[in-house]
Amino acid sequence: MTGSNMADALANAVCERCRSRFDPAERIVNSNGELYHEDCFVCAQCFRKFPDGLFYEFEGRKYCEHDFQMLFAPCCGACGEFIIGRVIKAMNNNWHPECFLCEICSVALADLGFVKNAGRHLCRPCHNREKAKGLGKYICQKCHLIIDEQPLMFRNDAFHPDHFNCTHCGKELTAEARELKGELYCLPCHDKMGIPICGACRRPIEGRVVNALGKQWHVEHFVCAKCEKPFLGHRHYEKRGLAYCETHYNQLFGDVCYNCNHVIEGDVVSALNKAWCVNCFSCSSCNTKLTLKNKFVEFDMKPVCKKCYERLPLELKRRLKKLSELTAKK
Repeated sequence: MTGSNMADALANAVCERCRSRFDPAERIVNSNGELYHEDCFVCAQCFRKFPDGLFYEFEGRKYCEHDFQMLFAPCCGACGEFIIGRVIKAMNNNWHPECFLCEICSVALADLGFVKNAGRHLCRPCHNREKAKGLGKYICQKCHLIIDEQPLMFRNDAFHPDHFNCTHCGKELTAEARELKGELYCLPCHDKMGIPICGACRRPIEGRVVNALGKQWHVEHFVCAKCEKPFLGHRHYEKRGLAYCETHYNQLFGDVCYNCNHVIEGDVVSALNKAWCVNCFSCSSCNTKLTLKNKFVEFDMKPVCKKCYERLPLELKRRLKKLSELTAKK
C-alpha cells in the first residue's frame, strides 16, 4: 500500500471506541488491527489508560489488569491470589497449577490427577496408603497399590510377590521368598543353600546363630516369652516349649519359700511338705541353720533343732511323739 493509499484508508477509518474519524496529525493506537484515538484506548471499566500498555480482553472489551482480576479472574483456593492464565478447577474451588498439591506429600497434582479422600485431594499413592491403613493392609512400594494377599517383605518394605523373580532359577516369587545378601530367592532354592531360618521372624540368619528349643534364632530375636528381652548369651530356662529369663521363670514356675514368701532362687530345701530357701531353713526357736542331714522335729509346722527339742517340757515331747506316730501310721 502506497503512502497516499494509507492516508486515504486512515482518512476513512473511525475509532473503535467513539466511532469518530482521526485527525491526520494525531497519534493513533493500533491494537491487533483495531484503531483507537490515544485517549479512547482505555479500560472498559475504569476508563483509565493501560499501565505500560498491558491489557486483558474479555468478550470483545479490554480491561486493565486490576479490573480484569476483580471482574473475571478467580481466586486461588490455596494462596488466595487472583489466577491469571491456567486455572485448575477441583474440589469446588479454583487453583493455580502450582498451588494444587497433595495434602499429604505436597506433590503437584495439576498434571498427575488426584483422588478425593475424606474431603482431601490426594495423589494416588497417598490415597492408596490411607485406604490400606484403614483396611489394615500393606501398600506395595513398587506399584503403590494395596496388597490383598500376603506381602513379600524385602528390605523392610512390603511388595506384591509377583513383582520379583528368584535370583537363582528366575521363577516368579511368592510371599515365602527369602532374602539373602540383598537378593531374593524362592523357598526351594534358598533351602538348597543350607541357610538357617530364624524361628521368630522366619528370615535367613546370616551371622551368629542361637540354637535353642529345637530351632535356630537371630541373637536379637531369641527373647524371654514374658518380658521379651533378648537373652544375649545369658542363661535361659525352658518350660512348655518357651524360653524365660531366670526372674520370670521363677515368678511363673518357681517354688515360694515358706518362711520369707519369696520365689526361691537357686537350691530348694524340701522339708515338712514345704519349700524353703537354703538360708531360711533354720530352727524356729534358736535360728540355727539346718540341713536335711541335721536331726530336727516339726513343732507348730516349723522345724526345731535337736537341742531346742530337748529343752521342751516332757509332757509336750510325749504329745509330739504320739502325734508323729499317728501321722506315720496314716
